[in-house]
Amino acid sequence: MRQISLNNRFFFGFGVATVITALGYVAPTIIWLSAISFFGLGLLLLVDLLFLFVVVKPVKYVKHYQEKLSLGDQNPIKISLTNVGKARIWVTVYEGFPMDMQARNTHYDASLNPLESVEITYDYIPKKRGVYTFTDTYIFTKSIFGLLARRTIYPHQAPVHVYPSILQMKRFEQMLFQQNKLQTGIRRVRKIGMSREFEQIRTYVPGDEIKSINWKATSRKNELMVNQYQEEKSQNVYCIIDKGRIMQMESLGLTMLDYAINSTLVLSNICLHKSDKIGLFTFSDKLGTTLPASNKRNQLKKILDQLYAQKTTFQDSNFELLQQHISDKVRTRSLLLLFTNFENPFTLQRSLPYLLQLKKRNLLVVVLFRNEELEQFSSLKPDNQRRFYQGVLASKMIIEKEKMAKQLNAMGIQTILTKPEELSTAVINKYLSLKAKGLL
Repeated sequence: MRQISLNNRFFFGFGVATVITALGYVAPTIIWLSAISFFGLGLLLLVDLLFLFVVVKPVKYVKHYQEKLSLGDQNPIKISLTNVGKARIWVTVYEGFPMDMQARNTHYDASLNPLESVEITYDYIPKKRGVYTFTDTYIFTKSIFGLLARRTIYPHQAPVHVYPSILQMKRFEQMLFQQNKLQTGIRRVRKIGMSREFEQIRTYVPGDEIKSINWKATSRKNELMVNQYQEEKSQNVYCIIDKGRIMQMESLGLTMLDYAINSTLVLSNICLHKSDKIGLFTFSDKLGTTLPASNKRNQLKKILDQLYAQKTTFQDSNFELLQQHISDKVRTRSLLLLFTNFENPFTLQRSLPYLLQLKKRNLLVVVLFRNEELEQFSSLKPDNQRRFYQGVLASKMIIEKEKMAKQLNAMGIQTILTKPEELSTAVINKYLSLKAKGLL
């Protein structure tokens, strides 16, 4: 009995039979229709019951998905359904999403001929990192009458691992090393100066800089020849992630910490492809992860494993402790990318002395986030006095954030002020720009 589920068609038929019975008391000549309607409904119920539990066999259900899902990305999940019986059936599938990421209204319908298989593919977007478990899947099988449905439960307890965005990392890698990167947000950066090592003399191709033409070799070969230089490699790059309470702010369902983690993974992959060494620091009121810079093959996996379980805290971040730790651990000049957020000038002034200490021996880049909710609120047309003053206050906070970025620039600290969803592109462009200028 627990496998039986009554459908809307049954309740509709029962309602019609009830109305006919009620009308029979007004017009006794049609009371015989009441018996026929209830008898017919009961007969159809019996046929449905025998069909679903005698003729029809439970469908074969298989779920396919990647072992590691990417945070905030569309992860394709494929469901395979096979009708192992000899009759046509209709099924409705209710997927058992992890409890912390439920989508209760989502269901999928399909019709299956005898021995037919169908595949249902949907995109699943996890909003949290960590280990989760899909719950049981419920499949309701219906016959042609559709008065009843047979419920079948498919247990699914295999864990699901949600990692920082691996899909985003691969996408930016392709965007960077393809010819069409001008259309993807990653800018071509003109190489400045000749601080790179000489590699070879080669034939000129359209797009090469005129300044790089080797006129002596050109006169000997009777064709344009250019000097080719290679960028300096094995330079140290460290991503520093603030895990304080300010990084708990959300945008489009992800926290600032999640955006910083995704961008760190993307940048780490790019740095390793350019033969630079990449390392990682995390901190809040206490020190967190410390991963020395390296360009070995397993470095990306180490970074991914460290980023996997990072969580924010409800404490203010200790920049003094961070500065002392980095001064002790980082002995050579390195690029430090600090993912943090200052919402007011007071918090910046409190941390500024320690940022200046970091800047003395390293190239420091501070990443700040735009508050999109404030920007949207300030752009709304005020319809009353209170909304007007709220808009003025929001505009003031936006201007303060821009002033903080300019203040850091004036003190020799590079800054990135960007929307959270554009962070990865902005960080890659900044890294390429600094490499091209030879500032490391």
